[in-house]
Amino acid sequence: MAYSERIKNFGRIRDYMRDFYVYGFKSREDYTLKSARSYDDERRHLESWLGDYMRFRQGKDGKTVFLSIDSRRVPHNPLYAAWKTRSFTDGDITLHFHLMDLLRPGDAPKTLREILDGIDARLSAFHSPRTFDESTVRKKLKEYAEEGIVEIQKDGKTVTYRCAGDDTVPVSRDVLDFFSETAPCGVIGSFLLDRLPRQVSVFSFKHHYITGTMDSEILCSLLQAMHDRRYVTVTRRSRNSGRETRHLLVPLRVMISVQSGRQYLMAYSEDACRIRSFRIDGIISVLAGEICGQFDELRTRLRAMEPHLFGVSTGSRGGEALQHVDFTVRYRPEEEYIYQRLLRERRCGTVERLSDTESRFSADVYDASELVPWMRTFLCRLVEYHFSDKALEAQFREDLETMYRMYGVGEASPS
Repeated sequence: MAYSERIKNFGRIRDYMRDFYVYGFKSREDYTLKSARSYDDERRHLESWLGDYMRFRQGKDGKTVFLSIDSRRVPHNPLYAAWKTRSFTDGDITLHFHLMDLLRPGDAPKTLREILDGIDARLSAFHSPRTFDESTVRKKLKEYAEEGIVEIQKDGKTVTYRCAGDDTVPVSRDVLDFFSETAPCGVIGSFLLDRLPRQVSVFSFKHHYITGTMDSEILCSLLQAMHDRRYVTVTRRSRNSGRETRHLLVPLRVMISVQSGRQYLMAYSEDACRIRSFRIDGIISVLAGEICGQFDELRTRLRAMEPHLFGVSTGSRGGEALQHVDFTVRYRPEEEYIYQRLLRERRCGTVERLSDTESRFSADVYDASELVPWMRTFLCRLVEYHFSDKALEAQFREDLETMYRMYGVGEASPS
């Protein structure tokens, strides 16, 4: 059973889940931001949700706890449990059920005075009844209207409230099973699944990227700002130094890596006066601002840049100049899969077949350094390479020569 104490600050839970159990492999002694008691309190929360997936390792520096999840046996993301723990007071719960009882689906709309009278009538049966003032009830109804639970109607000066409608989920279980495990903010699908009868999922995932769950609140705020075409002020925290920085941005698009599942925000930075990328797992808060009058123009600018993005980097000069890179690989006649791999992984580049045993890849991109890790996977087959950025080419060659010397196999021959 989940730990009964409700959390109020998900940002703190997000930090613990990510830094201690997903990326950090930290021990209790590594936690220095607050007291050891604070660490123990948060650890109990996490263990109540994820106890079945926790493992520990005892080393010379002490005990470290981490998550061990086999996606072949776990059809649904276990990290969603953290989102299903909310903070409620006794008054919140009392008012919620009375409002839902008064505003039933199909009932006629009610004014605020009728709702207040209905609550008072129900609570009057108690010896020491709780009371709710008009301001509290109005704010709660406004909150429910923003969540889509209640509809507010105006007829002149008269304001009435009614239930927003049917509570059923009009989507199939299979659709929700797939959405909840693959889509950004998939936790929404998990909440909907909780309202349907349980059944065995028809899906299993070879690559199941679940850690984005912890960034759902940040991602949702960014998507809402995009929908409203607003500026945002984001606060980022460096994982290395812990230093926090603020940036005024126009969020334009979210990109998700198919290799790692990592999520990136593509945004126009007012500070740098260019479009650049930001890792979403490094953002700790998002504050929506004014509407951006140039939103459509900036998004069009990003679309024009996308055919020259191998990853998410727009280069140090904001996409003012393209960098060319090409390389040739050689393979045996029976290794046709090398050519097919080039076609499959070329992204924004082109592949030219020179012969039955040689092919050339070429691309014009904003940041050629993004191709280097991929190029290294063809090292034993590279016969030629060229970078328009000569400093990067020299660095690539130097790395090759260092590797050759390390293994004692001679000089790096491709050029």
